[in-house]
Amino acid sequence: MPLEHFNRITQDPGTMGGKPCIRGMRLTVGRILSQIGTGETIEELLVDYPYLEREDILQSLQYAAWLAQGREVALT
Repeated sequence: MPLEHFNRITQDPGTMGGKPCIRGMRLTVGRILSQIGTGETIEELLVDYPYLEREDILQSLQYAAWLAQGREVALT
C-alpha cells in the first residue's frame, strides 16, 4: 500500500514534533492507537474527540498495520 493512500495522516516537523497526526491536528496517530489498545471503542473515541471522523480512526489502524509490515522483530 503506497504512503499516498494515507490522505488523513500528516507529518509536519512543526506539529507534535513531526509525529504522524490526524489531518494536521495536534492529535497523533499514536494517541489514537494507544487508546484503542487500552480497550476504547471507535464510538468512544468519536465522543472523546468530536472533531474526529470514523475514517480518521480506521486509517490510523491501517497506517499502523502498514508500518508493522515493514519490519519483523523476533519476539522471544
